[in-house]
Amino acid sequence: MPAGTLVYAQSGGVTAVINATASAVIEAGRRHGLRVLAGRNGILGVLREELIDTSDEPASAIRALAQTPGGAFGSCRYKLKSLEADRAKYERLIEVFRAHDVRWFLYNGGNDSADTSLKVSQIAAEFGYPLTCVGVPKTVDNDLAVTDTCPGFGSAAKYTAVSVREAALDVAAMADTSTKVFVYEAMGRHAGWLAAAAGLAGHGPDQAPHLILFPERPFDEADFFARVKATVERVGWCVVVASEGIRTADGTFVADAGAGKDAFGHTQLGGVASYLAARVKDALGYKVHWTLPDYLQRSARHIASETDLRQAMAVGRAAVDYAVKGRNAVMPVIVRTRDRPYRWKIEPAPLADIANRERTLPADFIREDGYGITEAARRYLEPLIRGEAYPRYGRDGLPKYVRLRGTPVPPRLTPFEG
Repeated sequence: MPAGTLVYAQSGGVTAVINATASAVIEAGRRHGLRVLAGRNGILGVLREELIDTSDEPASAIRALAQTPGGAFGSCRYKLKSLEADRAKYERLIEVFRAHDVRWFLYNGGNDSADTSLKVSQIAAEFGYPLTCVGVPKTVDNDLAVTDTCPGFGSAAKYTAVSVREAALDVAAMADTSTKVFVYEAMGRHAGWLAAAAGLAGHGPDQAPHLILFPERPFDEADFFARVKATVERVGWCVVVASEGIRTADGTFVADAGAGKDAFGHTQLGGVASYLAARVKDALGYKVHWTLPDYLQRSARHIASETDLRQAMAVGRAAVDYAVKGRNAVMPVIVRTRDRPYRWKIEPAPLADIANRERTLPADFIREDGYGITEAARRYLEPLIRGEAYPRYGRDGLPKYVRLRGTPVPPRLTPFEG
């Protein structure tokens, strides 16, 4: 059996199934006889030498972790810059790894996390330190390159489709004397995957969602108003799903929160649903309601997709397997081998092909008029939301989610000042 320590950390926005990946990583690590540590709050925990000893957790708690949403070890939005610009931080990472005999580093996140994993592998090679780095995929945005889908997306997509279908029934019931237009805001900065998933809620032009606004298509307000009006006159009501990242033809975000940029340098978005609702009310005079699910769409473990859960655990197990085999600077990705019946497998892909790349919605997934999804999109999306993976419930009627002990590892270095 290999000797040494594996460090696992979570990054970026957590998902309904990221802890399922963590559970699979820890269980696989134990089978290989490894000591598995976790960084508290992602890469920051490694920099600060704030590490959690998962060997202190009972097997039952690690199993229950797969049913628990959130990020059990804490996550972060913290982007390391280039090897030159952040040299001291990369050197600090190697110091921490060396101090704790860390031979394997697994970073669970999206585009920026893949980039961090790649750079850590490069600095380790430069120092001649024997470290194998593996990126582990996760994001509800579904925008990672190479992989067919991203763990976390399927459950968020299921939540979106279910929520839009249920809300549509509510609107339809009240439309005669109350709300005529309902606007639902979906996550998606540059890629409209979650907005597209809402399209699974209905079939045909008269079933909700009637209009989907994608960041891949320029937003034309006048045309949008005309289509809302036509839908209300034809159906009696209208459900709109808008991706948070929709832009006008000149590239301006329709909803810019005005709060500058986040830690990854991305424009801080939010409020497109409220903005559109106000514009529709002013222009067309309809009573409008809107909703911003925000964290709800990515934390809804109670309605997780079984497909998503299986894939989240599969990439975790594969990541450990790749690590102990010395497959450096790779990521386990999901490869679709068949649509109907749906079949998939896990394969390694170079981090260099994934880091800092973004996959947007294919043109043939968007309806010709720009306001809905195609059959090709349905064939892709439907298997990802299939199956229910309900958590266990307690007598109080609430899910039984686990809280780990989080035993800290005693530091061996001086505190990091940076």
